[in-house]
Amino acid sequence: MTIAVFLGSLLAAMALGVPIAFSLLLCGVALMWHLNMFDAQILAQNLTEGANSFPLLAVPFFMLAGEVMNAGGLSRRIVNFALSLVGHVRGGLGYVAIVAAVLMAALSGSAVADAAALSALLLPMMVRAGHDKARSAGLLSAASIIAPVIPPSIGFVIFGVAANVSITKLFLAGIFPGLLLAGALWLTWWYLVRKEDVTPPPRKSLAEVIAALKDATFALGMPLIVIVGLKFGVFTPTEAAVVAAVYALVVSLFIYRELKFSQLYQVFLDAAKTTAVIMFLVAAAMVSAWLITVAQLPAQVVSLLQPLLDNPKLLMAAIMLLVIVVGTAMDMTPTILILTPVLMPIVKAAGIDPVYFGVLFIINNAIGLITPPVGTVLNTVAGVGKISMDAVTKGVWPFMLAQLAVLFLLVLFPELVMVPARWLYN
Repeated sequence: MTIAVFLGSLLAAMALGVPIAFSLLLCGVALMWHLNMFDAQILAQNLTEGANSFPLLAVPFFMLAGEVMNAGGLSRRIVNFALSLVGHVRGGLGYVAIVAAVLMAALSGSAVADAAALSALLLPMMVRAGHDKARSAGLLSAASIIAPVIPPSIGFVIFGVAANVSITKLFLAGIFPGLLLAGALWLTWWYLVRKEDVTPPPRKSLAEVIAALKDATFALGMPLIVIVGLKFGVFTPTEAAVVAAVYALVVSLFIYRELKFSQLYQVFLDAAKTTAVIMFLVAAAMVSAWLITVAQLPAQVVSLLQPLLDNPKLLMAAIMLLVIVVGTAMDMTPTILILTPVLMPIVKAAGIDPVYFGVLFIINNAIGLITPPVGTVLNTVAGVGKISMDAVTKGVWPFMLAQLAVLFLLVLFPELVMVPARWLYN
């Protein structure tokens, strides 16, 4: 009955068009009423404490780093560097998109920020070169979702706080799976464009490659500083976010000089607006998470999944299928916040490594950003690229299926996540 009250109140509120943060609060009120423990003071306390978390300070700083990256010319320099490396091969602009997406993922941690930058910079170039616009938009959408997997990642920060899992370990464990996602896109793009009659841009000379590398050196320095700093314990993920934001500001204002002081207000305002949405979602979800624990919902779900606990791979496959379904109707952040307190006790009961689960869970949620009908990244690419949502959806299917294949490959072979992760821990 408790599960029915939880799901019924949440889905009913969402069906009525209530914003997800308020739906979570209404779900919490319904659970409190069902448990005969309604108290507005407890509700307010949990709401306040939900956002009172030091690790969550990483969110506004990573959001700020992403905004500065796009406004300050870092994204454009990374794209130009990738273009000088692989732009001349058949289908080269697609490979440029993938390389640029991997490099930019290590700057912002936001799929939407990367999608906006890549669409603005590369989609017109790909269309002018003769590539199918829908397919190109689909590739850019799929490449953008590497951002929540390769550190720094806002998704890992939120999951780490909700699940009480080391964010540093999640960051380091996400590097190799993120590269596997990029590799899957590379192979899929190669297969799709091998028969296209598209003239690639001319090969850049060695001098031009070196010049592009020099121009992008400071942009490429940020992910290196963040990853090396995390590996050697120089700073925590929250401190890494501050370093990333300050570094991006200094480079954009004083080295590249593309970001003007007059633009800072708008950049800070955009970052603050996005942060406010995320933080209110987190605070509202923590109310539901506390009540989920009080109502012993995880124990009830564990008992329902008892037959699968002896087979971790089958259990992981079932959980991944559930998250895929939820991801078609819900954005990444609310999915993490709603499902994490329910699924973590099941994962622990089955003896699954929480870091391994976290990586696959975030990959799955990232793929949810390109699954219709919600598909936040699809909407971003459609808006920036001035292309219909239907066309982007059609173009993204082959790439999304390739990334889903990687996800289930990681379900079958956990070592692909944990062996590189353990090497990086040490």
